[in-house]
Amino acid sequence: MYELRVEDHFDAAHQLKGYQGACERLHGHTFRVQVFLRGDKLKKEGFLLDFKEIKTVLKGVLEEFDHHNLNELKYFKEQNPTSENVARTLFELLSIKLPILKVTIFESEGTSASYFL
Repeated sequence: MYELRVEDHFDAAHQLKGYQGACERLHGHTFRVQVFLRGDKLKKEGFLLDFKEIKTVLKGVLEEFDHHNLNELKYFKEQNPTSENVARTLFELLSIKLPILKVTIFESEGTSASYFL
């Protein structure tokens, strides 16, 4: 079995409604995103997937989140855009085009949330 990891980031604002603390107010992060892919069959060229292809798909998905208020996106109308919910949403969106194993979101250095099946 092979596992690949690709990393990118996006800048966005959010607020956690109902949270008792500073994060209830609108604030921003540079969200670091790691995506992990898994597969057992290599292409004839000797790789699972081309990193360039993975980066292109990831960048395309992250464009919808970059420099936005996450609370205003359709994905978060009914739920808070916590790191956990952002990780799950990105997992679901990326899984349409890639064999995603896990998505990890860092909203600050040293703290992360992951979503995987």
